[in-house]
Amino acid sequence: MNSNDTIELFKKYVIANYGRYPVNLVRGEGSVVWDSEDNRYLDLFPGWGCNLLGHCPPKVVKAVQDQVAKLIHVPNTWHMEAQGLWAKELSERSFGGQAFFCNSGTEANEAAIKLARLHTPKERYKIITFEGGFHGRTLGSLTATAQPKYHEGLGPLVAGFNYAPYGDLAAVEQLIDEETCAIMVEPIQGEGGVRIPPAGFLEGLRKLANENGLVLIFDEVQTGCGRTGHWFAYQHFGVTPDVMTLAKAVCGGIAGGAMLTTTEIAPSLRPGTHAATFGGNPIASVAGIATLQTMEEDNLLASAKQLGDYFRTRFEQLQQECNIIQEVRVLGVMVGVELTVDGAPVVQKCLERKLLVNCTQGRVIRLLPAMNLTMEQAEEGCKILEDVLKSLAAE
Repeated sequence: MNSNDTIELFKKYVIANYGRYPVNLVRGEGSVVWDSEDNRYLDLFPGWGCNLLGHCPPKVVKAVQDQVAKLIHVPNTWHMEAQGLWAKELSERSFGGQAFFCNSGTEANEAAIKLARLHTPKERYKIITFEGGFHGRTLGSLTATAQPKYHEGLGPLVAGFNYAPYGDLAAVEQLIDEETCAIMVEPIQGEGGVRIPPAGFLEGLRKLANENGLVLIFDEVQTGCGRTGHWFAYQHFGVTPDVMTLAKAVCGGIAGGAMLTTTEIAPSLRPGTHAATFGGNPIASVAGIATLQTMEEDNLLASAKQLGDYFRTRFEQLQQECNIIQEVRVLGVMVGVELTVDGAPVVQKCLERKLLVNCTQGRVIRLLPAMNLTMEQAEEGCKILEDVLKSLAAE
């Protein structure tokens, strides 16, 4: 079936709640994908951040193939060796806590919201989140997302969320009262434009949480599992959260999510208080283990740092030559290039050149490349993006 045939199929049978490019992707390998006409695309935004190992990473593929012939799904009323081992792998690479498994980032954040309320006295239910943040599309995590454009037409929203400007400790302190139970923050805002926190901000949130008996939640759905060059972004800042949420890259492209919390807080999520039918299923669990092992065995944390240094150098040099680049923000393979103009034409022109990138917040070109992107591919992608930006600046 060619691209046009597939597009017509979608028009007839699939709800049009996504803006889709007129391309039918049929296969992928690493950081390259092909469409049904066998056109090759370099993908610097693979899987919307989920494919941190690129498309079809061999160890993940093999683990899933082996598992699917043994058990596809069993409910969480039974023990599964793979789920226990996956929890162990995550715990040992983070702060030594326990895991609840689910299927996506929004589900992980819903679990964190419920856990924070369950762990604190009943009169404490308010959660402070941050402008520009993004926590998901289900109603609770959507309310936690302090971006009005996502709220339109969906009220009334869930009660108990207060918003502060990202990076403003004084504003957070003013919002805390006797009904506050938690602070929820992305250590680096992803959808918000790859915004890296100002010095002392996360440390200040930890201090405020300690002083007021609050649960500190880090949403690492986009930053976790090696994206920033450490296993988790919090490790860059020396600030350990009480709860951390993961998804996207955690299973190497397979649907999966997790909420990690300390052994002191974990018992508050008692039987009957929360569940996820497919959470931690055998396929996701073996994929999660294979993902972490691949990163470790192939030394991909170091690769992410090296690639981050390369992207920062290239785009900061380009900034000196191209007056439409306002700021470059990079940590590992998490790249934001903020423009002074609309970024949508950049994405379109890159697509025409067979390069896949993303624009967020209207003016931020966002790259979330794979950790195993080759330097040759990084050079190829940067050259195309440079040509497009220079061409746009000259218009």
